[in-house]
Amino acid sequence: MDKTFRIAPSILSANFAKLGQEIVDVIRSGTDIVHFDVMDNHYVPNLTIGPLVCEAIRPLTDAIIDVHLMVKPVDRIIPDFAKAGANMITFHPEGSEHIDRSLSLVRDSGCKSGLVFNPATPLHYLDHVMDKIDMVLLMSVNPGFGGQKFIPETLNKLKIVRQKIDAYYEKTGRQIWLEVDGGVNANNIAEIAKAGADTFVAGSAIFGSGKDADPNRYDTVVKSLRASLATI
Repeated sequence: MDKTFRIAPSILSANFAKLGQEIVDVIRSGTDIVHFDVMDNHYVPNLTIGPLVCEAIRPLTDAIIDVHLMVKPVDRIIPDFAKAGANMITFHPEGSEHIDRSLSLVRDSGCKSGLVFNPATPLHYLDHVMDKIDMVLLMSVNPGFGGQKFIPETLNKLKIVRQKIDAYYEKTGRQIWLEVDGGVNANNIAEIAKAGADTFVAGSAIFGSGKDADPNRYDTVVKSLRASLATI
């Protein structure tokens, strides 16, 4: 199985006055994925960014844009993000009336698809849709705001999902990524990886490490994340 570790900076924590440059600099620092948090002030108590911003940043990088939809309902907005240049679209089971249909809509729109689980959301939603999922995202904080602390119970949940994904891989040979989002930093990323995650969303840990004009300002924190992962 592929044991590649991917780091996905969440632009929710970036300097929005210089968003384009922030994305260019953070990908240059050695990260892999642009994590794009969409909140609707309905499903979660915050309002962030939409397809127009995704469309604006698409020409700036060849990196995967991973759109995390914290919206309800999701179906209306999925095609808009696909057209705006998203590569991967994930959503919460609670945001869809028909999860299988929404996953199919993501795939039919030309994107990879995934389900997102809040800290207390049960995992049974995975049981009959693994064939339509390219990524499982576990929230290690309650969604809505950046800068929260990692919820330790997520480690147990990660282990359960890793077992499901590995069993599915043994049966089909198809890779499914396992992403974790919330409170990830250099001090806990190795433990999170040991529990089964291969893709790590980091927002304030990365973007909080430097706001000046130095294009290499994120190198140190990204290297520290990679160094922690290298101990696995």
